[in-house]
Amino acid sequence: MIVDCAIYRDGRRTEGPADFSDALDLCRLRGDAFVWIGLYEPTEREFDKVTDEFGLHPLAVEDALNAHQRPKLEVYDDSLFMVLKPVGYEAKSDIVSSGEVMVFIGDSFVVTVRHGEEAPLGAVRNRLEHEPEMLRHGPTAVLYMIADAVVDHYVEVAGELGTDLEELEAEVFSPIGGGSRHTASRIYAFKRQILEFRRATGPLAQPLSRLAGTGMIGARVPFVHDKAQPFFRDVSDHLTRVNEAVEGLDRLVSDVLAAHLAQTSVRQNDDVRKISAWAAMAAIPTMIAGIYGMNFEHMPELRWAGSYPLLIVGMVALEVLLYRLFKRRGWL
Repeated sequence: MIVDCAIYRDGRRTEGPADFSDALDLCRLRGDAFVWIGLYEPTEREFDKVTDEFGLHPLAVEDALNAHQRPKLEVYDDSLFMVLKPVGYEAKSDIVSSGEVMVFIGDSFVVTVRHGEEAPLGAVRNRLEHEPEMLRHGPTAVLYMIADAVVDHYVEVAGELGTDLEELEAEVFSPIGGGSRHTASRIYAFKRQILEFRRATGPLAQPLSRLAGTGMIGARVPFVHDKAQPFFRDVSDHLTRVNEAVEGLDRLVSDVLAAHLAQTSVRQNDDVRKISAWAAMAAIPTMIAGIYGMNFEHMPELRWAGSYPLLIVGMVALEVLLYRLFKRRGWL
């Protein structure tokens, strides 16, 4: 459905025709205005009229309708098409969720298509309407502000993931929590969330490099103002830091998982040694009791008056000796 449709002229939102086809004709006639249409999960029928009026490429339209796209930048004859994946992070459940934002910009128009809940387009529109100097740069300003908002939120999510990973790391190396049987599954689930985050941030690096003029041998991107390159370079720098942080998180969570498995193996070895030590200590009295329980007649110790207390003392002495020996070697 169409969420919003507005005409912007000289950095201000202005009144115009209700029909976006007439609004586009008016903007092109004036030459200093553009129309911005925002759609949320449109159906094919709803998008057909927009496609016809704005001359959008059918391949880009197919991507915008079907969603589930990787971040990318495509240049067509009459428009520029960019896909971004905004993300959100629920710290309580350790779940990274992602949406999609498709942006079409062309001659005097911007069309944005949003899928999912993780998309800051309402906030971006509101922010731009309060920054007329930025909005005067036309559709390029909209594309920049959307990319900037998405990447800025990446920075926040990366920080939250880092904080939760520190807590998970502390749990792994704690004497109590590290032995939990659910720890390994939590670490693996956390690693999958980082992978989901990487799917959004990693592929976006190349499109932003092109917009910043540092990709494709600095080739100019159509429909993007030349003076906008420094702004896109700033966004690209932020994204580079996010990607480096995500890579660091991925390596660290792998190290934490390896450390947890190593700790588990060490604990198992300790348990085996303790069991072996107690079994050895239990074997001595069992052996002695077994010998004197065989009921043979010709066993000289059976008729001694002090044989019973002597054997008890002997067994206790041997138990104490073994206990001290195992304790000294760290088996108990």
